[in-house]
Amino acid sequence: PPYPPELSVKAQNSLERLGVTVQTKTLVTNIDDDIVTMRRGEQVEEINAKTVLWAAGMKASAMGKALANATGVELDRAGRVIVQPDMSLAGHPDIFVIGDLANFSHQTGKPLPGVAPVAMQQGKYVSTLIQKRLKEETVADFHYQDYGNLAVIGRNAAVVDLGFVKFSGFPAWLAWIFIHIFFLIEFDNKLLVMIQWAWHYLTFKRGVRLITNLEEEPAGNFEERRDYRTPVQV
Repeated sequence: PPYPPELSVKAQNSLERLGVTVQTKTLVTNIDDDIVTMRRGEQVEEINAKTVLWAAGMKASAMGKALANATGVELDRAGRVIVQPDMSLAGHPDIFVIGDLANFSHQTGKPLPGVAPVAMQQGKYVSTLIQKRLKEETVADFHYQDYGNLAVIGRNAAVVDLGFVKFSGFPAWLAWIFIHIFFLIEFDNKLLVMIQWAWHYLTFKRGVRLITNLEEEPAGNFEERRDYRTPVQV
C-alpha cells in the first residue's frame, strides 16, 4: 500500500543517504547485457551496469489457474482468484481462497494488498466461518482492519504509518523491530530473534544471506550438467 507523501519523501532521503540514486517518473525501456536504457518524458538516459536487479510486480501462484480450470472462477490480470465477500468462490461456497492468491475488492473497490496482515485476518475469518457453518450459524462478510504499515529502510531508518500517527527515522526503526518480534508465536523465538538482532546491531554484522538458483535444471537439452546451487556471500 502507498505511504503518505511526507513519509515517501523521508524514505527517499534515507535511501539517498545510503548512496542510492532514486529515479522517479522514469520508465525502463530496454535492458542489454551491460546497459539499462531509461526514459523520463522525452529525455533518454543510458546507465552502464554489470548487475541488474529487476523488480516489476508479481504474478500469482499457478494454483489460481488450476482453480479457474476446475471451477470456472474468474481471475484478474495478475492471476489472482476473484473471491466473494465471504472469501469463497462464486458458485462454490465450500471453496475458499485467502492471502495473495485472492482478489478481494468488495471493501473499497480495490484489491487488498498481498501482505501478511491481510492473509492472517482472512485465515482467522475463514476458520470462524467454517466453525459457525457447522453450527448452522451465520457470519457477516469479511472486513479487513488496517492497523497501519511499517517499512524498514536500513540501519536506524524506517517509516511507520499507523493512521492516527506517522513518524520515521530511529523511533520508527525501533517500532518496526519490536512489533515484528511481538508477533512471533513463541517466547523462545522472540528471545532468540532479539538476541540475534542485538548482536548484529552492535557488531555491524549482517544476517546470513545466500543466493542460490533452482535445484532443477532448466528446460532443454544440455550436453554438460552444471552446478545450479552456488552460494554467494553478499
